[in-house]
Amino acid sequence: MASLPLGPQPHQHNPPPDHQYHHHAPPPPAAAVKHPATTHMDADKEMPASVVDANDPVTSHIISTTIGGKNGEPKRTISYTAERVVGTGSFGIVFQAKCLETGEAVAIKKVLQDKRYKNRELQLMRLMNHPNVISLKHCFFSTTSRDELFLNIVMDYVPETMYKVLKHYSNSNQRMPLIYVKLYTYQLFRGLAYIHTVPGVCHRDIKPQNVLVDPLTHQVKICDFGSAKVLVEGEANISYICSRYYRAPELIFGATEYTTAIDIWSAGCVLAELLLGQPLFPGENAVDQLVEIIKVLGTPTREEIRCMNPSYTDFRFPQIKAHPWHKVFHKRMPPEAIDLASRLLHYSPSLRCTALEACAHPFFDELRVLNARLPNGRPFPPLFDFKQELAGASPELINRLIPEHVRRQASLSFSRSAAT
Repeated sequence: MASLPLGPQPHQHNPPPDHQYHHHAPPPPAAAVKHPATTHMDADKEMPASVVDANDPVTSHIISTTIGGKNGEPKRTISYTAERVVGTGSFGIVFQAKCLETGEAVAIKKVLQDKRYKNRELQLMRLMNHPNVISLKHCFFSTTSRDELFLNIVMDYVPETMYKVLKHYSNSNQRMPLIYVKLYTYQLFRGLAYIHTVPGVCHRDIKPQNVLVDPLTHQVKICDFGSAKVLVEGEANISYICSRYYRAPELIFGATEYTTAIDIWSAGCVLAELLLGQPLFPGENAVDQLVEIIKVLGTPTREEIRCMNPSYTDFRFPQIKAHPWHKVFHKRMPPEAIDLASRLLHYSPSLRCTALEACAHPFFDELRVLNARLPNGRPFPPLFDFKQELAGASPELINRLIPEHVRRQASLSFSRSAAT
């Protein structure tokens, strides 16, 4: 499967509108944008929605900007021709563009900017550098004839999303092959391990639409940091965050002092969706979302509710027993897959495994085998070039994460470089 024939067919599991927007109100039209979250890390301020001039052409026009000029680097002009809109939402639009100087394809996220605030997404993207996280190339501001200021964030262009890949299999009445489930979710957890530990960022909107997939290399990148935030212990955060199907139960219970474990829950939902071919918890609204979770995990105990939100006092829930995990999935599902899902989807946030522990799980052992390759014979994308995210990990965990053949090769390379 060197390339996937992924078309824009409708998806039978497409969630209702509030799955895609973070507002209580109905989602705005495609031309409307919500101001991005601010860089004031102590508050989640919602800015009033504004409307972009719908007559403003996005595609086929040329955008020129100057980059460089710092640390003795010469200034140079770079020009992009906008080719097509690839995403719209409450944030603004994302379009594919081509750099006229190099021919390189890029994605440009265009967001209406309030001059009084810095853009938190941009600030966070400047902190991050990892193979499984979308990278910031540069950014520039543009204005319209109505003197509106837009921030343009230029990123790598990756042609597909996990959502589209999953849709391709669903439309063909097929399950995603396990090797791709392993490859995609492993890289998702590796990206989360990095953002959670190095810059200390919580994404707060992990879902298949926000996981990019290169259909040739099968490299995965986490994207869309528009809801992301550095969580500070003791500081309150908004609980109405994260798309509904992937929303952790502590958020549904109104917790405001949550942790990066909300991303782990979301990633567990993504894993289950890839294994099942459909969302695990397809709630029709916020309350129904909790009902869907209770159907699988059973009614939370008072202690579990306390762990999710100590301020929650309404304990009137119907008593429902947990549904055994092996019955949630089909009979031929590998026990390692079921075990990993069960370790990610706990009511108590502290009981969920970390992203790094998820990477070390036996479900991913097939990726660590010597000479393991893609079904078409091509090599896997880089999977073991860990860096700062291993700081603080136990030697035992590191040994489980990095296969012996990779350690041997690294040791050999180090010896050769030392000899020269």
